[in-house]
Amino acid sequence: MDPQVLNALVMTIASTSLRTVDLILRLLNMRVTDIEERDDGTESHQYADSTMLVAITDVLCSVDRRVWARETSTEWWDHIVLQSWDDEQWLQNFRMRKATFMGLCDDLAPNLRRMNTRFRDALSVEKRVAIAIWKLATPDCFRSVANQFGVGKSTVGMVLMQVCRAINRTLTRRTVTLGNVQDILDGFAEMGFPNCGGAVDGTHIPIISPPHLASEYINRKGYFSVVLQALVDHRGHFTDIYSGWPGKVHDARIFRNSALFRRLRAGTFFPDHKITLGEVEMPIVILGDPAYPLMPWLMKPYTGKLDR
Repeated sequence: MDPQVLNALVMTIASTSLRTVDLILRLLNMRVTDIEERDDGTESHQYADSTMLVAITDVLCSVDRRVWARETSTEWWDHIVLQSWDDEQWLQNFRMRKATFMGLCDDLAPNLRRMNTRFRDALSVEKRVAIAIWKLATPDCFRSVANQFGVGKSTVGMVLMQVCRAINRTLTRRTVTLGNVQDILDGFAEMGFPNCGGAVDGTHIPIISPPHLASEYINRKGYFSVVLQALVDHRGHFTDIYSGWPGKVHDARIFRNSALFRRLRAGTFFPDHKITLGEVEMPIVILGDPAYPLMPWLMKPYTGKLDR
């Protein structure tokens, strides 16, 4: 066989599938072995097949393997967003100013930074955070976000989960905190609720119908959701959050299974600060709607009939 033709054939095979090449090598090796065992061929046939086997092996060792990927463009992110957008455009699209975004990236960098490989460069921390924030702040699908940032659709899903885990691991305890209790007590007192440390309620976060036990996630309003339980201060800032229960579950059950309930019952969530109203000694309480249980530290509306 012509060496140039053989070389072109092997290069074509090598660029399609290494498994196919391995199969061909096994077949050729079997053929040479078979000829030698049967001993019914000529020495030139054995020599030709052996030469072909050696040639294929030599060419395969010289093939520069690479990872195949679609051609994408990062022009929009690298040169338009990062270099041209002002704070107003950042607020409209990412719900935060560029300085805030960069500060967020600095906080998350230890958990999100990845090393380059011999196949490709890793996505920068800024691009990872931008992909996640864009997906969370807009109704765009994964395909649309992938085209926007010049990455693969699966990359968007992977990056979104990585950034959310990094935020949960790094920032949640720093931002969702009780803060100055006395300020909260004073704030609620001005609103007419003495010695009150917060208000608790649940909200439904819409989700796509899960593949299993979907009926458990249908809430009383008729759509699929998970529940976020939040305790807020007098300004509406989160001081405790608890999420993940299916939308069908009652708020009272979620509350009784939360760490907030256990800490309030044990008296470790708020400092020991009691006031006397009339003849009643009142600890710091939280406020809840009628769905929540009446507790010494939880006030709820009276649901019976009131006389004068």
